[in-house]
Amino acid sequence: MEKGAVWLLIISQLCIWGYVWWKNRRTRKLIQGEPERRGGTQKQSREMKELAEMRKRSLNTPLSEKARPAKMNEVIGQEEGIRALRAAMCGPNPQHVIIYGPPGCGKTCAARLVLEEARRQKDSPFDKNSKFVEVDATCVRFDERAIADPLMGSVHDPIYQGAGALGSAGVPQPKPGAVSRAHCGILFLDEIGELHPVQMNKLLKVLEDRKVFFDSAYYSKDNANIPQHIHDIFQNGMPADFRLIGATTRQPEELPAALRSRCVELFFKPLSFESMLTIARGAAKRLGYDMDDAAAELCAQCCMSGRDAVNMIQLAGGAVYTQNRRRITFSDMEWVSEISNCPKRPDIRMPERMLPGTAIGIGVVGGGNGMIMEIECAAERARGALGRLDIGGAVEREEIEMRGKRLERRSTAMASAQNVLSAFKNRFGLDCGAYDIHYNVPGGFPMDGPSAGIAFAVALMSAISGKAPVAGIAMTGEITVNGQVRPVGGVREKLVAAIEAGAHTVIVPEANYERQFEEAKARVVAAADITEVMRIAFDIPAEEEIDGVLPFLCTTA
Repeated sequence: MEKGAVWLLIISQLCIWGYVWWKNRRTRKLIQGEPERRGGTQKQSREMKELAEMRKRSLNTPLSEKARPAKMNEVIGQEEGIRALRAAMCGPNPQHVIIYGPPGCGKTCAARLVLEEARRQKDSPFDKNSKFVEVDATCVRFDERAIADPLMGSVHDPIYQGAGALGSAGVPQPKPGAVSRAHCGILFLDEIGELHPVQMNKLLKVLEDRKVFFDSAYYSKDNANIPQHIHDIFQNGMPADFRLIGATTRQPEELPAALRSRCVELFFKPLSFESMLTIARGAAKRLGYDMDDAAAELCAQCCMSGRDAVNMIQLAGGAVYTQNRRRITFSDMEWVSEISNCPKRPDIRMPERMLPGTAIGIGVVGGGNGMIMEIECAAERARGALGRLDIGGAVEREEIEMRGKRLERRSTAMASAQNVLSAFKNRFGLDCGAYDIHYNVPGGFPMDGPSAGIAFAVALMSAISGKAPVAGIAMTGEITVNGQVRPVGGVREKLVAAIEAGAHTVIVPEANYERQFEEAKARVVAAADITEVMRIAFDIPAEEEIDGVLPFLCTTA
C-alpha cells in the first residue's frame, strides 16, 4: 500500500472517531441539562424585547380583584366555615378538605388565604416554600395515551415530536403535574365534583401513596444514557405529598365515597342579606364612591352571591363616573338591576294573622337558602264514596340518574300528604277519605321533599276544624303513617330563614334539635309526635288530653 493511501486511511478514521466523540459529548451535555448554542440570537433579542414591552403595559386592577379578601377575617358571612377550615389546616397535622357551598360564597378566597395563616403557626408542616397550586377541575384535560396530563404529570417518550436530544438517546422524560408542583403545599381543586372519573381514581391513588408513579415502555434500568434523577423517578416515584382542598357546588352524595372518606367535609352557607349588604358597601368603598343606604339594600336584594354584588357596584360606579358624580344613588342601582335583569330575592314575611286552612312550612331552595312557605289546604265533604287528594305547586314526579340508570319516582311531597291522612286515622281516629282535600303552595316555588309533612298536618287540621293555627309559628319535619315526626335536612338554614321572616316559634323534629338552638332569637321547640305538633300549633295546654280536645278542633268531622 502506498504511503499516501495509508495517511488517507488514518485521517479518515480520525475524522470518524472525532465525529463520534463530538456527538457523544453533545448528547451528554443535553442530558445533563446544558443548553445547546444555536443561531438566531438577533431574532431572540427582538422577541425578548417585544415581550418586555408587553410586560410594561397593563390595565388597571379590576374591582373583583380589589374586592377580594386579603385576610381571613375579610371573608364575609362564613365565620363558622372559616373556623372549621382553620381547625383542619392550621394545626400540626393538616387534613384533606372538601368545601361545599353555593357559587360566590367565599370558598376559593378562604382556601387561598388559609395557607398564609398555616405558615405562621409554630407547629405547622407548611413553611415559606410551601406552594398553593390552583387547578380548575373543569379544565383539566388529559390524553388517554398519557401523552399529556396537567394534573398527574406524564412521560414524554422518545417517539413523540419534540423529544429533543434526550429522545434521540432513547430517554423517556417524566413531566411533573400539579400534584408534584404542590409537594409540601396545598393543591386547590376548584369544582372538584366535575373531575373526570379516571382522574378522580388517579387522584385517590396519589392521596394514598403521596407520590406519582410513571410507566414507559422505553424505560430500562440498564440504559446508561438515562440520567440518575430519571432512574430515581421511575423506580421510586415523583414526590406528591400535599394537602388537598377541594371546592364544589355539588351535594355530598354526588361525590365518590372514596374521596369523601379521605377528607374533612366543611359547608359554607349561602350569603345572607346582611352579608350581601356588607360586600356591596365594601366594594363601593374600594372604588372610591359613596353609596346611599337604599342603593346598598337594593343591591343586596338583587344578589345571590358576592360576585353578583361586586359586578353590580362596578356597573353602577361606571354609570356614576360618566356623569361626574361620586355617589351611587337608589336610581343608579335600580337602573343596574333593570339593565342586568336581576330579580330580587323573595322577601316573604310571616303573616300577622293566620287564616283557617293555612300553615307555615320551611324549605330549602336553590343554593341552599332557607325560605318560609305558606301552605294552603281546602277540605270539603266528597260527593262520592271516596274523596280526592291533590297538591298544587309541588313537583309531581322527579327523575334520578344513578350508575347509568334513570329512575323516576313520585313526588315525596305527595307521599307526605298521604302519610298525613294515614296518621290522622291511626292517631286520632279521623278518616279523611270522605273529604276532597286540595293543598296549594303559593308563590310559584316548586316544592318537593318530605319536610313539609307536619305543615301539611296542621293545615289539614285547620281546614277540617275551621280554626286557624297560632300566628308566628313556622315548622319543618317529616311525618310517618303512625304520626311520628322524623328528622329532615337543612334545619339550620331553615331556622335562620324563619327567624329573618319574623317567626317567634319554630317547630323542628326532636332528632334535629341542637343545644345551640337555645341561643336563637326565636323559641325552638322539638317535636317527636303529631300530637305535640298540634298542641303547639293550636295552643292546646299540656294538661289537656289531645283525644279530648280533638272533637273540639274537628267540629265538622
